[in-house]
Amino acid sequence: MSLVALDLALLARLVPNARSVYRAAFAQADAALAPTGVNATRLRLAHFLAQVCHETDGLTIRVESLNYSAPRLAQVWPSRFGDPAVAARYAHAPEKLAEKTYGGRMGNGPEGSGDGWKYVGRGLLQITGREAYETYGRALGIPLAEDPDLAISADWALKIAAAEWAASTRRGKTCNEMADADDVEGVTRAINGGLIGFASRKDWLRRWKSALGL
Repeated sequence: MSLVALDLALLARLVPNARSVYRAAFAQADAALAPTGVNATRLRLAHFLAQVCHETDGLTIRVESLNYSAPRLAQVWPSRFGDPAVAARYAHAPEKLAEKTYGGRMGNGPEGSGDGWKYVGRGLLQITGREAYETYGRALGIPLAEDPDLAISADWALKIAAAEWAASTRRGKTCNEMADADDVEGVTRAINGGLIGFASRKDWLRRWKSALGL
């Protein structure tokens, strides 16, 4: 099967501020993406890159920032921090906030166990939660749960993102299948669990489609 080669000059043009570790990861893109078929077509590659570029703000974010103000907390998690007094206790306290929001979820131990902070979002698709780190670590044969920063390493960042892409589904369809149908909403829901940042994801898709001649 013929694969779509990723032009690194094109990548540099669309994401000029990409971090060096991500540039190094994408230097291996053709081989890293091949096992999951992400680069089997230009349309699949465009959808994958659109999600990656949104999640990392143009390949600049490595680790999720939880340094929120109280008003922003109320916007992001209204059910948790709708009370201004509660929001104030977690404002600009990333570790405390991670334990509050991620503790007892996604395979993490309860709040205060340290898992919420240890397994915050990292990498190209912002892998989050102990369960995900363990799952993709097993899939790739690496100690990802023991060393979460492998998700932001040049050797593994792209392979982990491709594994997450391949495993994420929506109503029984894989991301590749939804990308083939040009279903950006379905892909977004599979990756994000909702439609957070949907306008940005669509804009990145438009840009990547244009860049890839679609």
